[in-house]
Amino acid sequence: MLKLLFFLLFMMPICFKKDNYWTVQNFLFLMFFFMISFNLISNYELNISYFLGMDVISYGLILLSIWICALMIMASESIFNKNNYSGFFLFFVLFLLLALYLTFSVYNLFLFYLFFESSLIPTLFLILGWGYQPERLQAGLYLLFYTLFASLPLLVSIFYLMASYQTMNFFILSNFFIYYKLFYLTMIFAFLVKMPMFLVHLWLPKAHVEAPVAGSMILAGILLKLGGYGLIRVFPMLMTSGMMFNYWWISISLIGGVLISLVCLRQTDLKALIAYSSVAHMGVVLGGMMTFSFWGLSGSYTMMIAHGLCSSGLFCLANMSYERLGSRSLLINKGLLNFMPSLTLWWFLLCSSNMSAPPSLNLLGEICLLNSLVSWSWLTMLSISLLSFFSAAYTLYLYSFSQHGKLFSAMFSFSSAYIREYLVLFLHWFPLNLLILKSESCLLWL
Repeated sequence: MLKLLFFLLFMMPICFKKDNYWTVQNFLFLMFFFMISFNLISNYELNISYFLGMDVISYGLILLSIWICALMIMASESIFNKNNYSGFFLFFVLFLLLALYLTFSVYNLFLFYLFFESSLIPTLFLILGWGYQPERLQAGLYLLFYTLFASLPLLVSIFYLMASYQTMNFFILSNFFIYYKLFYLTMIFAFLVKMPMFLVHLWLPKAHVEAPVAGSMILAGILLKLGGYGLIRVFPMLMTSGMMFNYWWISISLIGGVLISLVCLRQTDLKALIAYSSVAHMGVVLGGMMTFSFWGLSGSYTMMIAHGLCSSGLFCLANMSYERLGSRSLLINKGLLNFMPSLTLWWFLLCSSNMSAPPSLNLLGEICLLNSLVSWSWLTMLSISLLSFFSAAYTLYLYSFSQHGKLFSAMFSFSSAYIREYLVLFLHWFPLNLLILKSESCLLWL
């Protein structure tokens, strides 16, 4: 594990050398390849040391982080072309990847908290430095204060754990069942905000709309998964209280998911629509995870991986339209079938994955989550059926409004995408639909 850590650290000085933009991206793909090849010759559990380690959950999420970061660099070519401080941009992307890599691979609860929070800093710089609109300052502050406000109680409860049990190791702590109502709330609230759960989700659409394409990709792809990963790690010691109180969070998530789906149906901003759809998807993930069932946990992990690839690809598409038309409004992004016909196929493929059409990994995740929620309580069927219906409805709304209809009168040209853009989209969509053939790695990890 340390070898990959040093790989990342020694890549950082390369960022500032002239014309090394694509070198960094190629190195990230190389790192991804190394990561896979290490585990062909050893079992996951052999990579455990005192400081770093990796089980199946960490492994999948680290791979996803490296993959998304490489694609972020690829999708942000305009930063390189316009020479918009591309060295600093690369540095922040690598700094963010380093924080994520450490978050997913440490086995110490305090260090996990430290890196979990430090991933906020480069994200904030990406939004403030390369965002589009003047409101990005407000969006950055929203992101910062929401997360920090929820995280302080978590830090206090981590100190309490250390004082009581003299250890911070996840595996040792999972042997203790701690039953305090306040402790339960403080331990999970930070992760609920990061997911984000309905009612504490307002920072997400703001941050997405103001962030550059790279910021949106990493937010949708990885940072939302930090919450889910944290919950999976702390739930073993909260089993008793979870059995008592989890129904609150499941109810809020499912009802909130339906309400957010209705909000999606009246969005006119492409990015805001995709961002709100993320909140709806994460609501189901949270609900499934809170049932404590095998289906729920493996389904939420599958859905986290699938949503990371799918949502990130949709943000790339929205950015491609924005670069051509200078607007993200659905009132202007109309009739793109005539304007950019070859991109319509990618819109179709990623939108169909977003509504969990076969053969995408989203379908597998959603089937597992529906199983877990319905077996937990029959009453969830009502909100789940509404959620599934509206998720298809807003995805179709996004696709049909952007691709069909009358062209905006100020558009006189015909535009095709670059090969680089097709490659970015292919590298989002292909693993998403290929992983269904290797689904045991997503499902059989418990």
